[in-house]
Amino acid sequence: MAGVYRIMGSNKLTNTISTALIIMLACVLLPTTSCGGQEPASDKLGVAVTLVPYADFVRQVGGDKVDVTVMVPPGASPHSYEPTTSQMVSLSKAEVYVKVGAPIEFELSWMDNLIAQNPDMLLVNGSAGIDFITSTDPDEPGMDPHVWTSPANAKVIVQNICDGLTAADPDNAAYYQSNRDSYLTELDALDEYINDEVEGYAVRYFLIYHPSFGYFAEEYDLNQLSIETEGKEPTPHVIQQCIDLAEQYDLNYVYIDPASVLQYAETIADSIDGQTALLNPLPEDYIDSMQSVADAIALELE
Repeated sequence: MAGVYRIMGSNKLTNTISTALIIMLACVLLPTTSCGGQEPASDKLGVAVTLVPYADFVRQVGGDKVDVTVMVPPGASPHSYEPTTSQMVSLSKAEVYVKVGAPIEFELSWMDNLIAQNPDMLLVNGSAGIDFITSTDPDEPGMDPHVWTSPANAKVIVQNICDGLTAADPDNAAYYQSNRDSYLTELDALDEYINDEVEGYAVRYFLIYHPSFGYFAEEYDLNQLSIETEGKEPTPHVIQQCIDLAEQYDLNYVYIDPASVLQYAETIADSIDGQTALLNPLPEDYIDSMQSVADAIALELE
């Protein structure tokens, strides 16, 4: 099973001392049931994930047999987030960790430390088998980490998760595989929905603040234009370039995510007599959110 492997006694102990202090502090501050072993063992499989969409994938496959911990919670930035004491305590009890497996900043900074905190958990690489594309954001060098924004990639991730849950809990393999098959059917339907929304248009450009939908654009033959450059807020020159591109391609929308700097997007939107629209790259409900993404981008293509 590609992408599924155990980490036993890892020697990569970056920040381990500080993490150990966090856990020791947690055991002092939190009730003894959280650290002292007095709490009855849960019959659910403890699964930790890096990002919110992966929590949805795990729940879709694991159903009522998994208990999921998200390391970068809703609304937090994977570029700067640091895990809390309670998250580290939960991680220490996890039996499985599903990582993105692409160069996302949280994992680059923290993955070795998370593994050192719980070296016996099964590590699942969600990106195993996915072909990476080049990032358009130099703040995320090399490969674009936003692999999950493509429904085709989501299917690969779901299969990797199913393999991991099955390896960790073989007694419930049939349950996980049945849930996987049902969700893959839903993802196929999502793919058809998106194709129906965006196909048939000659001009296939959209302008977005942060370049988080490169895999989506590649899958559906679209062109993503980014406002943010070098991981920094745009200069007046870059803003003017974006205005010129928007006018060249007759664009009416500037797409933003919840972490975008709104004033720059609004400046460009006002200059082209357009408006801003939300594209959420970190959805809690993957299928509903990706349908909304397709609907929003289709408005630009009309």
